[in-house]
Amino acid sequence: MDGRAGKETCQSFDKWRPRAHIQPLDTAITAAHAAAPGGPVSSSKIDRLLAERERLYKGGGDERVAKHHAQGKHTARERLSMLLDPDTFQETHLFMKHRCTNFGLQDKEFPGEGVVTGSGLLQGRPVYVASQDFTVAGGAVGEATARKIQSVMDDALKTGDPFIFINDSGGARIQEGVDSLAGYGGIFYRNVLLSGVVPQISIISGPCAGGAAYSPALTDFIIQVRREGQMFITGPQVIKQVTGEEVSAEDLGGVYSHTHYSGVVHLEASSGAEAAEITRRLLSFLPSNNTDEAPVYPDLHEDVVGPVPALNDVVPEDPRQPYDMHTVLRLVLDGADFMEIQEHWAP
Repeated sequence: MDGRAGKETCQSFDKWRPRAHIQPLDTAITAAHAAAPGGPVSSSKIDRLLAERERLYKGGGDERVAKHHAQGKHTARERLSMLLDPDTFQETHLFMKHRCTNFGLQDKEFPGEGVVTGSGLLQGRPVYVASQDFTVAGGAVGEATARKIQSVMDDALKTGDPFIFINDSGGARIQEGVDSLAGYGGIFYRNVLLSGVVPQISIISGPCAGGAAYSPALTDFIIQVRREGQMFITGPQVIKQVTGEEVSAEDLGGVYSHTHYSGVVHLEASSGAEAAEITRRLLSFLPSNNTDEAPVYPDLHEDVVGPVPALNDVVPEDPRQPYDMHTVLRLVLDGADFMEIQEHWAP
């Protein structure tokens, strides 16, 4: 697979805008069944389908959603609403279900398989997204969960659009055994395929262990939410059982650990809303794929090329004397528009 998006596909964002005006699902269902070869489908069946959709929208249910909100966290769908342009999200594979019968899972349901996937517009640009739902089995990834994520990653590769993954998962759904692990392998494989082709941005919005930490590390940028998001290979409980050492989730895999010591995290946010804003700003600097041009801002029409006398007061004559490079950047960049990456790593 070549993996390189065609330039014709991504040159103009305008031709993607009609996606924001696709008719609502209930209207589309009604129209499709009215024109069905076997005649119109009864309204009761359509009503049942729409009712099922509304139930799945609630994820793990009202009680678990309320508990999630009580912790000051947003749900998977709320995070997508904060990230994407209004009324542009088109969901995929909402009704997908697992096929595992081990450990009594044939009698258990995981609404939406613990992840919300689809496409939408971000500042008018098409993107593909996946947002894990911690209210459904802690966001654990099973075979069907992985297939949903892999599908939108494949679409991002085909169309040459950025992929944004909001992570909030305890890792693999261990009851599914090797199928779950193979699902993670498929995600990692696609992370590598997309690398260098389209931007991949990961947002750490919850406790992410195991595979939920491996995938973000393979993406281009990681944004972590303070006090909400942690990222580690194994959690504090496992470490205590194996080594006897007690460590908090925040000390083990919180923002400070990854921005100051490991260097894995590129940007930090104080809330889910700020993480969404950082993502929008970050993407504004990037092209949609490796054959596209970087975004151009026509409002910067004034002539900004010329002498910068203030630099004489910043750079000392003595080459051994240090100076603040941030000041230099603010003086030479257009509009002093600068977004620092890994601010606390090897400063």
